[in-house]
Amino acid sequence: MSDTRDNRERPLDGKVAFVSGAARGQGRAHAVRLAQDGADIIGFDLCDHVETTKCPPSTEVELAETVRLVEATGRRMIPSVADVRSSTAVRAAFEDGVERLGRVDIVIANAGILSCNLSWEITDEQWQTMIDVNLTGVFNTVRVAVPRLIEQGDGGVIIMTASIAGLRGLPYQAHYVAAKHGVVGLARSMAIELSRYDIRVHTIHPNGVDTHMLDDPDIPAMLFEDEQGMKAASNALPYRRAQPEDVAGVVSFLASHEARYMTGAPVMLDMGNSLM
Repeated sequence: MSDTRDNRERPLDGKVAFVSGAARGQGRAHAVRLAQDGADIIGFDLCDHVETTKCPPSTEVELAETVRLVEATGRRMIPSVADVRSSTAVRAAFEDGVERLGRVDIVIANAGILSCNLSWEITDEQWQTMIDVNLTGVFNTVRVAVPRLIEQGDGGVIIMTASIAGLRGLPYQAHYVAAKHGVVGLARSMAIELSRYDIRVHTIHPNGVDTHMLDDPDIPAMLFEDEQGMKAASNALPYRRAQPEDVAGVVSFLASHEARYMTGAPVMLDMGNSLM
């Protein structure tokens, strides 16, 4: 029997996804996988350095590469440079994309940062920047899209990138853990509010994804060489890090009709870390 897969409708055909942090890492993987599954993309990224991190900043060249990869699937992408900390900038990126693509169906609030310090030594700047990017940035990304999703009247999907840190404590990451716990609370509340509109809200919880966020030289020493950090990072399954594409496959499933009965529950991709 011949393979008819290429002739079947793809699960996200006709959909449009709004993706933050789209220049590289998980954001790029999500954009490309959703495009492979039929969606057009509105994607944005800061493309600049975040003051409390030491990993290499995302760039406009990397964002352009995401556009190229999306277009190679036959789909469209509307890119923007915007800071998730600015609701004005996020709204401008969203409205430009919706004006050009006509609608939005999927929101992926993915952009985030990581820094490490003992909880009582976290600086004011480290704390505020973490909350501004990893919690307020998620809120900004989601709230600009909700009125449009409701207005369209045919449901939608919101997926917020949390972490295993959204469900447990971790050493040297109290500010990160606090922000990710906040994301979980935001998602659970919005899942209730938006259920009447058939808009589903998910959080995803990976543990250690192989992206540039882990290239900060301070992070390996604290998380992977210190006894407490190593214990907290241990997994039941024999994997240390996931690939962004692995996470993107789960995101695409959650965005599809196959997951239509799922909302408000944390989706674990932690390699069994929560069992340890």
